[in-house]
Amino acid sequence: MYERILLPVYESTSSSAVLHHASELAHWDDAEIRLLFVADTTRDSVTVVGNDVVDALEREGESVVDEAAETLQNLGVDYSTDVVQGNPAPTIVEYAEEYDYDLVVMPTHGREGISRQLRGSVTEKVVRLSDRPVLTARMKPDEELTFPYDRILIPTDGSRSTKRATSHGLALAAELDATVHVLSVVDDSALGFDVRSMLSGEESERGANEAISKVVEEANEHGVTKLAETIEHGSPSEAIREYVEGNDIHAVVMGTTGRSGVDRILLGSVAEQTVRSAPVPVITVSPDEE
Repeated sequence: MYERILLPVYESTSSSAVLHHASELAHWDDAEIRLLFVADTTRDSVTVVGNDVVDALEREGESVVDEAAETLQNLGVDYSTDVVQGNPAPTIVEYAEEYDYDLVVMPTHGREGISRQLRGSVTEKVVRLSDRPVLTARMKPDEELTFPYDRILIPTDGSRSTKRATSHGLALAAELDATVHVLSVVDDSALGFDVRSMLSGEESERGANEAISKVVEEANEHGVTKLAETIEHGSPSEAIREYVEGNDIHAVVMGTTGRSGVDRILLGSVAEQTVRSAPVPVITVSPDEE
């Protein structure tokens, strides 16, 4: 399922939890990891050493991938390395597409207070742009990431943007013999107490039930029989985070929204907020293009 894993690295990645987590995925699926360092061409990095003109970022990249490679070698993982130049986020996305990677593994940073400082980061942009599944995982040193995943959460609202993610999550659960938790959140925060709001709420509840039923039906096709079905009310991103923490979920698989022009409309979405706040790996999967 994940035979080819792309892991972009930078200076703090070599000893991080995400590198070890990627190695566990690689061992499980007999995969090879490509360590990629992108020398950021949006920064002035050319300098003179002696009489030679060198790119300081490329030199840094060689050192970074060598350090991460040593970790993977010690963990017994097949790997290769590459250092390229470019604007980091789009270069990572294009690289994953060109070389047909099954999964891109991106680190996020630990939380400060309630939310992560992810907005505008390379990770966020890769999640937004990639048509390959992207696994994001926190890099807080005092926490551990669990693998194999025994409990996988698939949030759904029944929309097209969740269809491909649902199939991906169910296929992963089938491979791991994991329990799938199917969650649909009715966002009734904007509803009042008048009749129109009550009818709208009832319609949303029916929609949530239908969304869950679709996932359960597809789960049966995948041979996934261990299922938990839940409808919650409130803010979707908050409900997802609370469900993860309250049910000892090991990973979340969810969809992003569709593309508008060359960019995906993810900023401020439930997917982005979940990537920022979830205390477990989040695998985001873009929808099929129409």
